[in-house]
Amino acid sequence: MYYSVDISSFLQIILSAAKSVGSKVSFFELCHLFMPFDLGALWRQDVLTVTPWLAPIIWEGTFHSEILDSAYRPLNLTRGVTAFAIGKYTRFVGYRVNCYIFTDNPETIPNVQLWQEISMCRMKTMSKPIAETSHQVDYLFCLGIVMVFPNAWGPDTLGDTVAAIHLGYFNVPRSQFPYERRSSSAVYIPDGEGDFYYGGPTFGGLVKKVYEFTKTCRMTILTDKANEIMAAQQDESHLNTHFLSHKPSKVLSPEYLWDDRKTKPPEIHLICFSTVDKNYKETRN
Repeated sequence: MYYSVDISSFLQIILSAAKSVGSKVSFFELCHLFMPFDLGALWRQDVLTVTPWLAPIIWEGTFHSEILDSAYRPLNLTRGVTAFAIGKYTRFVGYRVNCYIFTDNPETIPNVQLWQEISMCRMKTMSKPIAETSHQVDYLFCLGIVMVFPNAWGPDTLGDTVAAIHLGYFNVPRSQFPYERRSSSAVYIPDGEGDFYYGGPTFGGLVKKVYEFTKTCRMTILTDKANEIMAAQQDESHLNTHFLSHKPSKVLSPEYLWDDRKTKPPEIHLICFSTVDKNYKETRN
């Protein structure tokens, strides 16, 4: 059963819930968990909307943008965005955004060299700059390059730690996830374990949390390198292993990590972040 309440009453419900759970779940994450109380017609029943550890999974139709804006805008938050190589598309409607673009060759950004090495060493490269910019932004997102925001990327994406479900694995059995399966790797995940398969081009959260995450991944990358191992999916493998033991507080659906060249299934309602056609031969060779 769903209940229709106004925004003021809804916020009172959330405040009461926040007091009862203490600091385990943030006020803003509770806004998502209690969406059934607000405009039941928006509630999605065709997809998983809450993880086993009670983190919200964000799909179009599982949140009310007016409520979230009412909660976030008074805080005057600043979000940071890191990207490797080029960053043409940064449309965050109504919010301040700082962009940190990392490249090994700033004079010729469209033709970045050593692409695979940059991808593999992303965690290592970012950890120091993140620490240095922690006073400038409240939330930091590390996003893929050569991608576009076809729709607004709003406060629905904010959380302590945020990961996005990979578009290729949101509706397949866990046995098909491309986890690192070699036990010799620092990011080994045994068969039968795992929650979701997260995509490398989208992760973020509070700056402190992102720094801790990149620092941990840097150490596992260095451990594998010392043993002459390159993880199956490079830094994405390190990301998935980290989030297996350190559950994200918010999970974004594939609507936040899509590829417009793929056929859109009925579960995908509104695409917020998507890859665009790119010449891999030109950028990687």
